[in-house]
Amino acid sequence: MITTTNPATGQPPASYEPMTPAALEEAVNRGFTTAATWGQAPLETRLHALTTLAEFLRSRSPSLAALITAEMGKPIAEAEGEIEKSAVTAEYYAAQAPAILADEPVDVGSARAWISYEPIGLVLAVMPWNFPVWQVLRFAVPTLAAGNGVLLKHSPNVTGSALALQQLFVDAGFPAGLVTTLVVDEADVPSTIEGLIADDRIAAVTLTGSNRAGAAVGAAAGRAAKRSVLELGGSDAFVVLADADVEAAAAAAVRARFTNSGQSCVCAKRFIVEAAVADEFLDRFIAGVEALKLGDPADRAVTLGPLARDDLRTVLQRQVEESVAAGAKLVTGGSAVDGPGYYFEPTILTGTGPGMPAFDEETFGPVAAVAVAADVEEAVTLAGATQYGLGLSVWSLERGVEVARRITSGAAFVNAVVASDPRVPFGGTKHSGYGRELSVAGIREFTNTRTYWVA
Repeated sequence: MITTTNPATGQPPASYEPMTPAALEEAVNRGFTTAATWGQAPLETRLHALTTLAEFLRSRSPSLAALITAEMGKPIAEAEGEIEKSAVTAEYYAAQAPAILADEPVDVGSARAWISYEPIGLVLAVMPWNFPVWQVLRFAVPTLAAGNGVLLKHSPNVTGSALALQQLFVDAGFPAGLVTTLVVDEADVPSTIEGLIADDRIAAVTLTGSNRAGAAVGAAAGRAAKRSVLELGGSDAFVVLADADVEAAAAAAVRARFTNSGQSCVCAKRFIVEAAVADEFLDRFIAGVEALKLGDPADRAVTLGPLARDDLRTVLQRQVEESVAAGAKLVTGGSAVDGPGYYFEPTILTGTGPGMPAFDEETFGPVAAVAVAADVEEAVTLAGATQYGLGLSVWSLERGVEVARRITSGAAFVNAVVASDPRVPFGGTKHSGYGRELSVAGIREFTNTRTYWVA
């Protein structure tokens, strides 16, 4: 039995019966046959369904947002924002897919040639809990627009959200079986996923999650010679140079770190500040963090909810304590909150650097690691001292792009907080994964880029 838990109370709101092997086989087979039919449907039919999907997302936002909040603790306004972003993405692809997927003529002389982007079939998606709707939709919308089907293995603590999404697609006019949620007992997940990747009916796989899970999925996809996209961990640097607008940078830093209670791969985690403005930045940053309101995520006045699970809180506590033992200074917060739910105080550590868990590891919760750099050169060195390479935020009035080019990442934002947007590609480098979601790259990731040559 799979039981979800409300992280604000620690109480279980619902339980779900895992699929039997026969039910799993039926889901895969139905998804395979339905995807084949969907891939032959006119593009206009597929995109009309996306437009309807956007309408349904907005009309059901209150119930979906409440479900997200109950299952993983996201503040209700942020949950509503997640759903609106998903609707915008559906509308983006409904408008842009005809141009992106159109045949591209190629001049080869006497023959006629073109490049076509064709569906590949059924795609397996292993998704995380931190954005229960957006993580799924940012992959599924372009994948469905391209003519493919989706098998969704969502995180068990958001099983209700996963099943609600499956129903949402059907209600929006997508064929039953085209998007299917697999409810799998947690102990059986590794073998089930490995078996599905090896199955000839699965064309490709995408995973957003931990590096350990990514390594397993990537290895299985390699053995099966199948395409994979991995969006893994992140320890993004937020670099503040001496010529930055410090007030704006500090205000943005609070949002960058503590949105979704710090539970995002692209949350800024390491704040590297040039010495000349370090004191001013830190004063403003501390004030902003201490103004956050921790509490029931269903309360619209609350800006910081609980962590999604108690084990995540335990890991975060260990990272803070080991970093302090290694020489970091605890400025504010630093402890789990007594009482029901999985709350952790918003926390700032200063004097951090390589060799400390808060700097070296991904901290998935409301903990900010601050390091002071003597100059730009040291700031670049510290920002690059990580195994990850997902996002990067640089704050500078004159040198932002120049400095960003020297630090490896999948995305670089200058004087702005790192965010995903359907108009630009999203993905990582180094241990943050490979492949891209969103924009042109995202819809073409799961297509057969096919050459036609007619003499």
